[in-house]
Amino acid sequence: MATLAPEAAVSWLPTKLLVAGQLAAGEGPEMTVRNPSSGEVTASFPGASLAQFHSAIAAARAAADKGEWANTPLVRRVAKLRALLDLMVARSDDLRSLIVTETGIPIKSFALEAQVGSPLKQMEVMLDLCLKLPELEENPISLDERINAQGGFVQSIRRYVPVGVVAAISAYNFPLHINLWKLMPALATGNSVILRPSPLTPFSAFALAEIVAQAGLPEGVVSILAEAGAEGAQLLTTDPRINMVSFTGSTEVGGIVAGQAAPSMKRLQLELGGKSAQIYLPDRVEAAATAAIGVCMAHAGQGCVLGTRIFVPQERKAEVLQAMKASLAYAVIGDSTDPATTMGPVISESQVNRCARYVELAVAAGASVVAGGKRADRPGYFFEPTILDVPDNSNPAAQDEIFGPVVAVIGYRDVDHAVEMANDSPLGLSGYVYGKDARQALDVAKRIHTGTINVNAFFASANSSSGGHKMSGIGRERGVEGIRAFQDVQVMNLGSAT
Repeated sequence: MATLAPEAAVSWLPTKLLVAGQLAAGEGPEMTVRNPSSGEVTASFPGASLAQFHSAIAAARAAADKGEWANTPLVRRVAKLRALLDLMVARSDDLRSLIVTETGIPIKSFALEAQVGSPLKQMEVMLDLCLKLPELEENPISLDERINAQGGFVQSIRRYVPVGVVAAISAYNFPLHINLWKLMPALATGNSVILRPSPLTPFSAFALAEIVAQAGLPEGVVSILAEAGAEGAQLLTTDPRINMVSFTGSTEVGGIVAGQAAPSMKRLQLELGGKSAQIYLPDRVEAAATAAIGVCMAHAGQGCVLGTRIFVPQERKAEVLQAMKASLAYAVIGDSTDPATTMGPVISESQVNRCARYVELAVAAGASVVAGGKRADRPGYFFEPTILDVPDNSNPAAQDEIFGPVVAVIGYRDVDHAVEMANDSPLGLSGYVYGKDARQALDVAKRIHTGTINVNAFFASANSSSGGHKMSGIGRERGVEGIRAFQDVQVMNLGSAT
Protein backbone atom coordinates (compact mmCIF):
# COMPACT_ATOMS: atom_id res chain seq x y z
CA MET A 1 0.00 0.00 0.00
CA ALA A 2 1.26 3.49 -0.85
CA THR A 3 2.10 5.88 1.97
CA LEU A 4 1.37 9.47 0.96
CA ALA A 5 2.91 12.47 2.65
CA PRO A 6 0.30 14.74 4.28
CA GLU A 7 1.51 17.75 2.30
CA ALA A 8 0.93 16.04 -1.08
CA ALA A 9 -1.12 18.71 -2.87
CA VAL A 10 -2.18 16.72 -5.93
CA SER A 11 -5.60 15.10 -6.02
CA TRP A 12 -4.36 12.19 -8.15
CA LEU A 13 -1.22 10.33 -7.12
CA PRO A 14 -1.31 6.94 -8.87
CA THR A 15 1.12 4.20 -7.81
CA LYS A 16 -0.13 1.11 -9.68
CA LEU A 17 1.92 -0.72 -12.29
CA LEU A 18 0.52 -1.94 -15.58
CA VAL A 19 1.59 -5.56 -16.08
CA ALA A 20 0.47 -7.05 -19.40
CA GLY A 21 -2.44 -4.63 -19.54
CA GLN A 22 -3.60 -5.18 -15.95
CA LEU A 23 -3.18 -2.68 -13.12
CA ALA A 24 -1.33 -4.20 -10.18
CA ALA A 25 0.48 -3.17 -7.03
CA GLY A 26 4.22 -3.54 -7.04
CA GLU A 27 5.73 -6.61 -5.42
CA GLY A 28 9.33 -5.44 -5.22
CA PRO A 29 11.44 -3.18 -2.99
CA GLU A 30 9.88 0.02 -1.72
CA MET A 31 10.20 3.16 -3.82
CA THR A 32 10.41 6.54 -2.13
CA VAL A 33 9.75 9.63 -4.23
CA ARG A 34 10.66 13.05 -2.91
CA ASN A 35 9.31 16.47 -3.83
CA PRO A 36 12.29 18.41 -5.23
CA SER A 37 10.83 21.71 -3.98
CA SER A 38 10.97 20.61 -0.34
CA GLY A 39 13.11 17.49 -0.21
CA GLU A 40 10.27 15.84 1.71
CA VAL A 41 8.82 12.45 0.86
CA THR A 42 5.84 12.66 -1.48
CA ALA A 43 5.01 8.95 -1.34
CA SER A 44 6.45 5.52 -0.58
CA PHE A 45 5.13 2.36 -2.21
CA PRO A 46 6.37 -0.99 -3.51
CA GLY A 47 7.95 -0.93 -6.93
CA ALA A 48 8.00 -3.71 -9.50
CA SER A 49 9.68 -6.98 -8.68
CA LEU A 50 11.94 -8.81 -11.08
CA ALA A 51 9.22 -11.46 -11.40
CA GLN A 52 6.80 -8.76 -12.60
CA PHE A 53 9.32 -7.64 -15.22
CA HIS A 54 9.60 -11.27 -16.37
CA SER A 55 5.82 -11.50 -16.58
CA ALA A 56 5.63 -8.31 -18.64
CA ILE A 57 8.32 -9.54 -21.03
CA ALA A 58 6.64 -12.93 -21.46
CA ALA A 59 3.28 -11.29 -22.18
CA ALA A 60 4.82 -8.79 -24.61
CA ARG A 61 6.63 -11.59 -26.45
CA ALA A 62 3.45 -13.68 -26.66
CA ALA A 63 1.48 -10.68 -27.97
CA ALA A 64 4.13 -9.91 -30.60
CA ASP A 65 4.27 -13.54 -31.72
CA LYS A 66 0.49 -13.84 -31.87
CA GLY A 67 0.41 -10.70 -34.02
CA GLU A 68 -3.10 -9.50 -33.17
CA TRP A 69 -2.00 -5.88 -32.66
CA ALA A 70 0.62 -5.95 -35.46
CA ASN A 71 -1.95 -7.33 -37.92
CA THR A 72 -4.61 -4.80 -36.95
CA PRO A 73 -4.91 -2.38 -39.90
CA LEU A 74 -2.97 0.84 -39.32
CA VAL A 75 -6.09 3.02 -39.47
CA ARG A 76 -7.63 0.99 -36.64
CA ARG A 77 -4.46 1.10 -34.55
CA VAL A 78 -4.34 4.86 -35.01
CA ALA A 79 -8.02 5.17 -34.03
CA LYS A 80 -7.32 3.26 -30.80
CA LEU A 81 -4.36 5.53 -30.02
CA ARG A 82 -6.38 8.67 -30.74
CA ALA A 83 -8.95 7.46 -28.21
CA LEU A 84 -6.10 6.97 -25.75
CA LEU A 85 -4.93 10.53 -26.38
CA ASP A 86 -8.46 11.82 -25.81
CA LEU A 87 -8.43 10.20 -22.37
CA MET A 88 -5.11 11.90 -21.63
CA VAL A 89 -6.31 15.30 -22.83
CA ALA A 90 -9.34 14.98 -20.54
CA ARG A 91 -6.95 14.62 -17.59
CA SER A 92 -4.30 17.08 -18.78
CA ASP A 93 -4.77 19.39 -15.77
CA ASP A 94 -4.19 16.45 -13.42
CA LEU A 95 -1.15 15.43 -15.46
CA ARG A 96 0.29 18.94 -15.10
CA SER A 97 -0.15 18.79 -11.33
CA LEU A 98 1.65 15.44 -11.20
CA ILE A 99 4.52 16.80 -13.32
CA VAL A 100 4.90 19.86 -11.09
CA THR A 101 4.97 17.63 -8.00
CA GLU A 102 7.44 15.05 -9.26
CA THR A 103 9.83 17.20 -11.34
CA GLY A 104 9.71 20.51 -9.46
CA ILE A 105 9.05 22.52 -12.61
CA PRO A 106 7.31 25.80 -11.68
CA ILE A 107 3.59 25.86 -12.28
CA LYS A 108 3.90 29.11 -14.27
CA SER A 109 7.03 28.08 -16.17
CA PHE A 110 7.04 28.49 -19.94
CA ALA A 111 8.61 25.02 -20.04
CA LEU A 112 5.54 23.38 -18.46
CA GLU A 113 3.87 23.39 -21.88
CA ALA A 114 6.68 21.14 -23.12
CA GLN A 115 5.87 18.72 -20.30
CA VAL A 116 2.20 18.07 -21.11
CA GLY A 117 0.47 20.23 -23.72
CA SER A 118 3.15 20.02 -26.39
CA PRO A 119 3.64 16.23 -26.35
CA LEU A 120 -0.11 15.60 -26.47
CA LYS A 121 -0.39 17.83 -29.54
CA GLN A 122 2.71 16.25 -31.08
CA MET A 123 1.21 12.77 -30.70
CA GLU A 124 -1.76 13.82 -32.83
CA VAL A 125 0.62 15.06 -35.53
CA MET A 126 2.71 11.90 -35.25
CA LEU A 127 -0.36 9.72 -35.81
CA ASP A 128 -1.28 11.79 -38.88
CA LEU A 129 2.27 11.28 -40.16
CA CYS A 130 2.01 7.51 -39.58
CA LEU A 131 -1.04 7.38 -41.82
CA LYS A 132 0.88 9.15 -44.59
CA LEU A 133 3.83 6.76 -44.56
CA PRO A 134 3.56 3.84 -46.99
CA GLU A 135 3.62 0.37 -45.52
CA LEU A 136 4.96 -0.95 -48.84
CA GLU A 137 7.45 0.67 -51.23
CA GLU A 138 8.77 -0.64 -54.51
CA ASN A 139 12.53 -1.00 -54.82
CA PRO A 140 13.94 0.87 -57.85
CA ILE A 141 15.18 -2.17 -59.74
CA SER A 142 16.14 -1.61 -63.36
CA LEU A 143 14.01 -2.64 -66.32
CA ASP A 144 16.44 -5.46 -67.17
CA GLU A 145 16.20 -6.83 -63.63
CA ARG A 146 12.43 -7.05 -63.90
CA ILE A 147 12.74 -10.08 -66.17
CA ASN A 148 14.39 -13.13 -64.65
CA ALA A 149 16.43 -15.83 -66.37
CA GLN A 150 13.30 -17.88 -66.97
CA GLY A 151 11.55 -15.00 -68.72
CA GLY A 152 9.20 -14.29 -65.83
CA PHE A 153 8.52 -10.90 -64.32
CA VAL A 154 10.04 -9.84 -60.97
CA GLN A 155 8.91 -7.18 -58.52
CA SER A 156 10.95 -6.18 -55.47
CA ILE A 157 9.12 -4.56 -52.55
CA ARG A 158 10.17 -3.08 -49.22
CA ARG A 159 7.71 -3.97 -46.50
CA TYR A 160 7.83 -2.15 -43.15
CA VAL A 161 7.10 -4.52 -40.25
CA PRO A 162 7.15 -4.10 -36.45
CA VAL A 163 10.44 -4.71 -34.66
CA GLY A 164 8.55 -6.86 -32.15
CA VAL A 165 9.02 -6.14 -28.43
CA VAL A 166 10.33 -2.71 -27.47
CA ALA A 167 11.82 -1.84 -24.07
CA ALA A 168 11.46 1.89 -23.43
CA ILE A 169 13.61 3.31 -20.62
CA SER A 170 13.11 7.01 -19.98
CA ALA A 171 14.63 9.94 -18.12
CA TYR A 172 13.29 12.17 -15.35
CA ASN A 173 13.47 15.68 -16.76
CA PHE A 174 10.49 15.63 -19.15
CA PRO A 175 8.94 12.31 -18.11
CA LEU A 176 5.56 12.34 -19.85
CA HIS A 177 7.03 13.82 -23.02
CA ILE A 178 9.79 11.21 -23.21
CA ASN A 179 7.45 8.36 -22.28
CA LEU A 180 4.99 9.28 -25.02
CA TRP A 181 7.70 9.67 -27.66
CA LYS A 182 8.70 6.08 -27.01
CA LEU A 183 5.36 4.45 -26.34
CA MET A 184 3.12 5.94 -29.02
CA PRO A 185 5.22 5.52 -32.21
CA ALA A 186 6.14 2.00 -31.09
CA LEU A 187 2.46 1.15 -30.65
CA ALA A 188 1.40 2.88 -33.86
CA THR A 189 3.83 0.70 -35.81
CA GLY A 190 2.41 -2.48 -34.26
CA ASN A 191 4.92 -3.34 -31.53
CA SER A 192 4.47 -4.52 -27.95
CA VAL A 193 6.04 -2.10 -25.45
CA ILE A 194 7.38 -2.31 -21.90
CA LEU A 195 7.93 1.16 -20.44
CA ARG A 196 10.27 1.58 -17.49
CA PRO A 197 10.21 5.24 -16.30
CA SER A 198 12.78 6.95 -14.12
CA PRO A 199 12.33 6.04 -10.43
CA LEU A 200 12.65 9.77 -9.67
CA THR A 201 9.52 10.66 -11.64
CA PRO A 202 7.18 7.64 -11.79
CA PHE A 203 3.80 9.27 -11.13
CA SER A 204 3.16 10.53 -14.67
CA ALA A 205 3.98 7.03 -15.93
CA PHE A 206 1.57 5.47 -13.42
CA ALA A 207 -1.06 7.95 -14.60
CA LEU A 208 -0.38 6.80 -18.13
CA ALA A 209 -0.77 3.21 -16.91
CA GLU A 210 -4.26 3.95 -15.55
CA ILE A 211 -5.28 5.59 -18.82
CA VAL A 212 -3.82 2.82 -21.01
CA ALA A 213 -5.71 0.26 -18.93
CA GLN A 214 -8.95 1.92 -20.12
CA ALA A 215 -7.96 1.94 -23.79
CA GLY A 216 -8.79 -1.68 -24.62
CA LEU A 217 -5.50 -2.68 -26.23
CA PRO A 218 -4.81 -6.42 -26.68
CA GLU A 219 -3.43 -8.29 -23.70
CA GLY A 220 0.33 -8.00 -23.29
CA VAL A 221 0.80 -5.14 -25.74
CA VAL A 222 1.62 -2.54 -23.05
CA SER A 223 3.27 -2.84 -19.64
CA ILE A 224 4.46 0.06 -17.46
CA LEU A 225 6.72 -0.83 -14.53
CA ALA A 226 8.72 1.41 -12.21
CA GLU A 227 11.31 0.06 -9.80
CA ALA A 228 13.44 1.23 -6.92
CA GLY A 229 16.70 -0.01 -8.44
CA ALA A 230 17.92 -1.03 -11.87
CA GLU A 231 17.49 -4.80 -11.85
CA GLY A 232 14.45 -4.69 -14.12
CA ALA A 233 16.09 -2.23 -16.49
CA GLN A 234 19.07 -4.53 -16.80
CA LEU A 235 16.75 -7.42 -17.63
CA LEU A 236 15.08 -5.33 -20.34
CA THR A 237 18.43 -4.61 -21.98
CA THR A 238 19.71 -8.20 -21.85
CA ASP A 239 16.72 -10.51 -22.25
CA PRO A 240 16.70 -12.10 -25.74
CA ARG A 241 12.89 -11.82 -25.88
CA ILE A 242 13.32 -8.04 -26.28
CA ASN A 243 13.99 -6.87 -29.85
CA MET A 244 14.73 -3.18 -29.29
CA VAL A 245 15.77 -0.81 -26.53
CA SER A 246 14.84 2.86 -26.69
CA PHE A 247 16.74 4.71 -23.95
CA THR A 248 17.00 8.36 -22.94
CA GLY A 249 19.60 9.30 -20.34
CA SER A 250 23.27 10.01 -19.79
CA THR A 251 26.00 9.00 -22.20
CA GLU A 252 27.63 6.92 -19.46
CA VAL A 253 24.51 4.82 -18.86
CA GLY A 254 23.79 4.72 -22.59
CA GLY A 255 27.13 3.00 -23.12
CA ILE A 256 26.20 0.40 -20.51
CA VAL A 257 22.82 -0.15 -22.21
CA ALA A 258 24.52 -0.62 -25.59
CA GLY A 259 26.95 -3.14 -24.11
CA GLN A 260 24.17 -5.11 -22.45
CA ALA A 261 22.09 -5.14 -25.63
CA ALA A 262 24.93 -6.19 -27.93
CA PRO A 263 25.02 -9.98 -27.29
CA SER A 264 21.41 -10.35 -28.46
CA MET A 265 21.83 -7.78 -31.28
CA LYS A 266 18.97 -5.58 -30.15
CA ARG A 267 17.97 -2.55 -32.17
CA LEU A 268 19.06 0.59 -30.29
CA GLN A 269 17.64 4.08 -30.17
CA LEU A 270 19.67 6.14 -27.71
CA GLU A 271 19.23 9.83 -26.92
CA LEU A 272 22.13 10.63 -24.64
CA GLY A 273 23.98 13.60 -23.17
CA GLY A 274 24.44 17.02 -24.69
CA LYS A 275 26.80 19.95 -24.24
CA SER A 276 25.32 22.20 -26.86
CA ALA A 277 27.03 25.35 -28.06
CA GLN A 278 25.43 28.75 -28.56
CA ILE A 279 27.52 30.81 -30.97
CA TYR A 280 26.76 34.52 -31.06
CA LEU A 281 28.28 36.06 -34.18
CA PRO A 282 29.73 39.58 -33.95
CA ASP A 283 26.66 41.21 -35.51
CA ARG A 284 24.30 39.77 -32.89
CA VAL A 285 26.27 39.76 -29.66
CA GLU A 286 23.62 41.76 -27.82
CA ALA A 287 21.27 38.76 -28.00
CA ALA A 288 23.62 36.83 -25.71
CA ALA A 289 22.41 38.92 -22.76
CA THR A 290 19.48 36.52 -22.21
CA ALA A 291 21.39 33.30 -22.93
CA ALA A 292 22.05 32.39 -19.30
CA ILE A 293 18.57 33.09 -18.00
CA GLY A 294 17.14 31.17 -20.94
CA VAL A 295 19.06 28.05 -19.91
CA CYS A 296 18.44 28.43 -16.18
CA MET A 297 14.71 29.17 -16.48
CA ALA A 298 14.19 26.15 -18.75
CA HIS A 299 13.58 23.63 -15.98
CA ALA A 300 16.64 24.70 -13.95
CA GLY A 301 18.96 23.77 -16.79
CA GLN A 302 17.78 20.15 -16.89
CA GLY A 303 17.46 19.83 -20.63
CA CYS A 304 19.78 17.78 -22.83
CA VAL A 305 19.50 20.20 -25.78
CA LEU A 306 20.10 23.40 -23.79
CA GLY A 307 22.97 25.58 -24.97
CA THR A 308 25.16 25.53 -21.87
CA ARG A 309 28.36 26.55 -23.72
CA ILE A 310 28.02 30.18 -24.79
CA PHE A 311 30.57 31.51 -27.29
CA VAL A 312 30.94 35.28 -27.78
CA PRO A 313 33.68 37.47 -29.31
CA GLN A 314 36.55 37.73 -26.82
CA GLU A 315 36.68 41.53 -26.99
CA ARG A 316 33.02 41.78 -25.91
CA LYS A 317 33.03 39.00 -23.35
CA ALA A 318 33.13 41.27 -20.28
CA GLU A 319 30.20 43.27 -21.59
CA VAL A 320 28.18 40.11 -22.25
CA LEU A 321 28.94 38.68 -18.80
CA GLN A 322 27.63 41.77 -17.07
CA ALA A 323 24.48 41.81 -19.20
CA MET A 324 23.90 38.14 -18.42
CA LYS A 325 24.40 38.74 -14.72
CA ALA A 326 21.90 41.60 -14.81
CA SER A 327 19.32 39.34 -16.49
CA LEU A 328 19.39 36.97 -13.51
CA ALA A 329 17.88 39.70 -11.35
CA TYR A 330 14.55 38.56 -12.78
CA ALA A 331 14.99 35.00 -11.53
CA VAL A 332 12.70 34.08 -8.65
CA ILE A 333 13.78 30.84 -6.97
CA GLY A 334 11.00 29.13 -5.07
CA ASP A 335 8.52 26.33 -4.59
CA SER A 336 7.20 24.94 -7.85
CA THR A 337 3.57 25.51 -6.82
CA ASP A 338 4.11 29.23 -6.18
CA PRO A 339 2.92 31.27 -9.20
CA ALA A 340 5.69 33.82 -8.54
CA THR A 341 8.46 31.22 -9.00
CA THR A 342 10.39 31.39 -12.26
CA MET A 343 13.14 28.87 -11.43
CA GLY A 344 12.50 25.67 -9.57
CA PRO A 345 14.78 23.01 -8.11
CA VAL A 346 16.91 20.34 -9.72
CA ILE A 347 15.65 16.81 -9.26
CA SER A 348 17.64 15.49 -6.28
CA GLU A 349 20.29 16.02 -3.65
CA SER A 350 22.85 14.27 -5.83
CA GLN A 351 22.12 16.68 -8.66
CA VAL A 352 22.66 19.67 -6.37
CA ASN A 353 26.00 18.15 -5.37
CA ARG A 354 26.90 17.56 -9.02
CA CYS A 355 26.34 21.24 -9.83
CA ALA A 356 28.46 22.31 -6.84
CA ARG A 357 31.24 19.88 -7.75
CA TYR A 358 31.46 21.16 -11.31
CA VAL A 359 31.64 24.76 -10.17
CA GLU A 360 34.58 23.76 -7.96
CA LEU A 361 36.25 21.88 -10.82
CA ALA A 362 35.72 24.80 -13.18
CA VAL A 363 37.24 27.32 -10.77
CA ALA A 364 40.20 25.00 -10.08
CA ALA A 365 40.80 24.92 -13.85
CA GLY A 366 40.84 28.71 -14.16
CA ALA A 367 37.20 29.78 -14.39
CA SER A 368 35.64 32.48 -12.24
CA VAL A 369 32.10 32.69 -10.88
CA VAL A 370 30.24 35.73 -12.24
CA ALA A 371 26.89 34.89 -10.64
CA GLY A 372 25.51 32.15 -8.41
CA GLY A 373 27.80 29.18 -7.94
CA LYS A 374 26.30 27.62 -4.82
CA ARG A 375 23.30 25.92 -3.31
CA ALA A 376 20.38 28.24 -2.64
CA ASP A 377 19.71 28.88 1.05
CA ARG A 378 16.29 27.26 1.31
CA PRO A 379 14.77 23.78 1.75
CA GLY A 380 14.67 21.53 -1.28
CA TYR A 381 17.08 20.83 -4.11
CA PHE A 382 17.84 24.35 -5.32
CA PHE A 383 21.05 25.56 -6.95
CA GLU A 384 21.54 29.21 -7.82
CA PRO A 385 21.50 30.20 -11.50
CA THR A 386 25.21 30.25 -12.26
CA ILE A 387 27.37 32.02 -14.84
CA LEU A 388 30.98 30.94 -15.20
CA ASP A 389 33.63 33.00 -16.99
CA VAL A 390 35.58 30.13 -18.56
CA PRO A 391 39.03 30.73 -20.07
CA ASP A 392 38.89 28.01 -22.73
CA ASN A 393 36.92 25.06 -23.99
CA SER A 394 39.04 22.48 -22.14
CA ASN A 395 37.53 23.49 -18.79
CA PRO A 396 35.41 20.74 -17.14
CA ALA A 397 32.38 23.04 -17.19
CA ALA A 398 32.72 23.24 -20.98
CA GLN A 399 33.37 19.55 -21.60
CA ASP A 400 30.97 17.65 -19.34
CA GLU A 401 27.20 17.68 -19.13
CA ILE A 402 26.25 19.15 -15.74
CA PHE A 403 22.46 19.08 -16.12
CA GLY A 404 21.70 22.02 -13.91
CA PRO A 405 21.46 25.85 -14.03
CA VAL A 406 25.14 26.37 -14.86
CA VAL A 407 26.45 27.98 -18.06
CA ALA A 408 30.00 28.45 -19.30
CA VAL A 409 30.80 31.63 -21.24
CA ILE A 410 33.82 31.36 -23.52
CA GLY A 411 35.42 34.01 -25.72
CA TYR A 412 36.48 33.37 -29.31
CA ARG A 413 39.08 35.12 -31.48
CA ASP A 414 37.22 34.75 -34.75
CA VAL A 415 34.45 32.65 -36.26
CA ASP A 416 36.80 29.79 -37.16
CA HIS A 417 37.90 29.64 -33.52
CA ALA A 418 34.26 29.55 -32.37
CA VAL A 419 33.47 26.67 -34.72
CA GLU A 420 36.60 24.79 -33.68
CA MET A 421 35.67 25.04 -29.99
CA ALA A 422 32.01 24.17 -30.60
CA ASN A 423 33.13 20.96 -32.33
CA ASP A 424 35.73 20.19 -29.67
CA SER A 425 33.38 17.98 -27.66
CA PRO A 426 32.65 14.26 -27.52
CA LEU A 427 28.95 15.18 -27.56
CA GLY A 428 26.84 16.42 -30.44
CA LEU A 429 23.13 16.59 -29.65
CA SER A 430 22.09 20.13 -30.54
CA GLY A 431 23.46 23.62 -31.17
CA TYR A 432 22.58 27.24 -31.87
CA VAL A 433 23.95 30.00 -34.11
CA TYR A 434 22.77 33.61 -33.86
CA GLY A 435 23.58 36.25 -36.45
CA LYS A 436 21.85 39.13 -38.28
CA ASP A 437 23.56 38.08 -41.49
CA ALA A 438 21.45 35.00 -42.17
CA ARG A 439 23.80 33.68 -44.87
CA GLN A 440 26.82 33.84 -42.57
CA ALA A 441 24.86 32.26 -39.72
CA LEU A 442 23.78 29.41 -42.01
CA ASP A 443 27.34 28.88 -43.26
CA VAL A 444 28.55 28.61 -39.66
CA ALA A 445 25.70 26.25 -38.75
CA LYS A 446 26.65 23.87 -41.55
CA ARG A 447 30.09 23.46 -39.96
CA ILE A 448 28.80 22.35 -36.54
CA HIS A 449 28.96 18.60 -35.87
CA THR A 450 25.67 17.98 -34.12
CA GLY A 451 22.41 16.13 -34.71
CA THR A 452 20.30 19.31 -34.68
CA ILE A 453 21.39 22.88 -35.34
CA ASN A 454 19.14 25.90 -34.80
CA VAL A 455 19.80 29.18 -36.61
CA ASN A 456 18.22 32.24 -34.96
CA ALA A 457 15.47 29.96 -33.66
CA PHE A 458 14.47 26.96 -31.62
CA PHE A 459 12.13 24.52 -33.30
CA ALA A 460 10.60 21.21 -32.20
CA SER A 461 7.95 19.42 -34.21
CA ALA A 462 6.52 15.95 -34.55
CA ASN A 463 7.41 16.23 -38.24
CA SER A 464 11.06 17.04 -37.53
CA SER A 465 13.35 14.45 -35.97
CA SER A 466 16.01 14.87 -33.30
CA GLY A 467 18.97 12.72 -32.36
CA GLY A 468 22.63 12.83 -31.49
CA HIS A 469 25.91 12.63 -33.32
CA LYS A 470 29.10 11.29 -31.73
CA MET A 471 28.58 10.25 -28.08
CA SER A 472 25.14 11.84 -27.94
CA GLY A 473 23.35 8.81 -29.23
CA ILE A 474 22.19 6.47 -31.95
CA GLY A 475 19.09 6.89 -34.08
CA ARG A 476 16.41 9.56 -34.14
CA GLU A 477 13.13 10.39 -32.41
CA ARG A 478 10.18 12.26 -33.92
CA GLY A 479 9.61 12.73 -37.62
CA VAL A 480 9.71 10.01 -40.25
CA GLU A 481 12.96 8.57 -38.86
CA GLY A 482 11.49 8.37 -35.37
CA ILE A 483 8.57 6.29 -36.64
CA ARG A 484 10.67 4.07 -38.90
CA ALA A 485 13.03 3.40 -35.95
CA PHE A 486 10.41 1.03 -34.56
CA GLN A 487 10.13 -0.92 -37.82
CA ASP A 488 12.23 -3.48 -39.62
CA VAL A 489 12.48 -3.63 -43.41
CA GLN A 490 11.56 -6.88 -45.07
CA VAL A 491 12.31 -7.15 -48.78
CA MET A 492 9.89 -9.29 -50.76
CA ASN A 493 10.96 -10.41 -54.26
CA LEU A 494 7.92 -11.56 -56.23
CA GLY A 495 8.09 -13.45 -59.50
CA SER A 496 5.39 -14.56 -61.90
CA ALA A 497 4.57 -18.26 -61.89
CA THR A 498 5.79 -20.25 -64.89
